[in-house]
Amino acid sequence: MYDPKSLKAEEFICHEEIEDTLKYADENKDNLPLIREILDKARLCKGLSHREASVLLACEDPEILDEIYKLANEIKHKFYGNRIVMFAPLYLSNYCVNGCTYCPYHRQNHHIPRRKLTQEEVAKEVIALQDMGHKRLAIEAGEDPVNNPIEYILDCIKTIYSIQHKNGAIRRVNVNIAATTVENYRKLKEAGIGTYILFQETYHKESYEKLHPTGPKHNYAYHTEAMDRAMEGGIDDVGLGVLYGLEMYRYEFCGQLMHAEHLEAVHGVGPHTISVPRLKKADDIDPTKFDNGISDETFAKICALIRIAVPYTGMIISTRESQKVRAQVINLGVSQISGASRTSVGGYAEEERPTDTEQFDVSDQRSLDEVVRWLMETDHIPSFCTACYREGRTGDRFMSLCKSGQIQNCCHPNALITLKEFLEDYASPETKAIGEKMIAQELENIPNEKTRSIAKGYVEKVAHGERDFRF
Repeated sequence: MYDPKSLKAEEFICHEEIEDTLKYADENKDNLPLIREILDKARLCKGLSHREASVLLACEDPEILDEIYKLANEIKHKFYGNRIVMFAPLYLSNYCVNGCTYCPYHRQNHHIPRRKLTQEEVAKEVIALQDMGHKRLAIEAGEDPVNNPIEYILDCIKTIYSIQHKNGAIRRVNVNIAATTVENYRKLKEAGIGTYILFQETYHKESYEKLHPTGPKHNYAYHTEAMDRAMEGGIDDVGLGVLYGLEMYRYEFCGQLMHAEHLEAVHGVGPHTISVPRLKKADDIDPTKFDNGISDETFAKICALIRIAVPYTGMIISTRESQKVRAQVINLGVSQISGASRTSVGGYAEEERPTDTEQFDVSDQRSLDEVVRWLMETDHIPSFCTACYREGRTGDRFMSLCKSGQIQNCCHPNALITLKEFLEDYASPETKAIGEKMIAQELENIPNEKTRSIAKGYVEKVAHGERDFRF
């Protein structure tokens, strides 16, 4: 029944295959010769199968865990260097017709204020985000065909791209909205979106249907097959994610890797990103009522093993997690983080963080300037780059460059150029001083002499007021 090339959800995410994989992992979790063999394969940076990675996840040997962490760090640096891409979520509407039991936007929640941004309000939110220094957004909206039709989403994207404020501009809009039709995915592609992101929430079909008792999201197959429709509609960068804490983490981990394998098998392109959110407290949601919460230690291990198993993917962690947890996992594979996030509708335009319409509690509440400074102090380059999207390096073109390591020739200098823009336009004096020193040092690490010379020239032009250079 299991077939990674099938377009049927229950065949490429096969329950029996996951159960067999978990049994195999339990039987081999102490099989050190096999585990060493799997780790040796991982060092080739070609990835691991869901079954191989599941064996490593089941293994509890402390020495093996140390090796996993070290290898994840090495692989992350091989593909993405010390760059961390910055983004922010933008909540457009919390109207929703679904009955998801883990989300405060569910239809049965009658005391949460419902709000939908007008285009004028969208513009105010964008200006507030631009004034922080953001260049990349991920827009979010509940599923409601009346209040949030695809036409509304498209209008919002058009508004976002149209706002030029001082030196600010949102250069790439990623989209995290409900599963939709091939026709609607074509419209999103034509609107110039970056990555289409859709969290599976859980790959366990029985649990999925219980967690989504009402609304269109109840349809497990339609939701799980959404990425195939998106790719059919021309969107070649898609982002996967599960909500860890809803179901057994080992089941979810295996299903997530099987989904990545399916995309590779059918489309020749795996997920552009994999997100790793954990269930958090929200308006009427108590995460302790769910039985599958995971510790920080288990969460770190999952992040490391996703990096090892899917070495080319961008890994995303949000402000759901604390500064302490984020500090750990950016050394284990995470390559994208949000900064200064507000998960309420219209939250950025407000001076004080509103909490009455938040989708989840924000653990890391530092400003973008503080996050940027922290990253640089820990030897990471905050990157505001969107060049690959804008130069057409998406889908198989991005993946071929990434897997070969050639993407470094673009990404490293572009990260430094966009960091320079942030330092000139938005940074505090302390952050700017640290950043200038980092840029000077990192420019010298560009191996190609011609590229290094051009990058230095672009950085100098940014210092003199010019903007938007890219390789």
